[in-house]
Amino acid sequence: MTAIAVQAQRLLAQRRPQRPFLESFIRVLIIVCAALALVLSSVSICDGYWLLDGDHLFGLWHFCTSSNQTGTHCLRDLSRAHVPGLAVGMVLARSVGALAVVAAILGLELLMVSQVCEDLHSRRKWAMGSVVLLISFILSSGGLLSFVILLWNHVTLTGFTLMFWCEFTASFLFFLNAMSGLHLSSITHPWGQPRKF
Repeated sequence: MTAIAVQAQRLLAQRRPQRPFLESFIRVLIIVCAALALVLSSVSICDGYWLLDGDHLFGLWHFCTSSNQTGTHCLRDLSRAHVPGLAVGMVLARSVGALAVVAAILGLELLMVSQVCEDLHSRRKWAMGSVVLLISFILSSGGLLSFVILLWNHVTLTGFTLMFWCEFTASFLFFLNAMSGLHLSSITHPWGQPRKF
């Protein structure tokens, strides 16, 4: 009975190598920051009001005008904003932004699974999750850039709303977490290091 218990402990020790505290702490920080970025991006995409220009409010989903007589009037038909290519361009911007959120969910899930279910493939899952977060950054940045390019004539630095800055911050956090995750993975498990099977 004792020999079986010792053998089981050896197998568990081989399956679950102990990590230094600092490495575990950094991995938890990366996961928490990625989750924060995901929440910021989701709220920003769902709200969608990103630019205020005088009495016009431009968003991913709606175009609004406001006046003292009629109050705020919002339209889903973005072609009535009289901005060339806005209706088609916003379909691209919100689709890319939504795909960024989906990619971030997948990346965050891979990061968490790699920490909760530690096995021989946990480091690979961590690296894959970091790569997917990097893809999320590229998609998120593409949505932001397409929005700014479409409305370039209306853009002012003070005209961007809080939701735009939330998406900007989320995009930056996606990049920061992806690069940190890849760097941590390369430090703790170098790519050229021979692996035992």
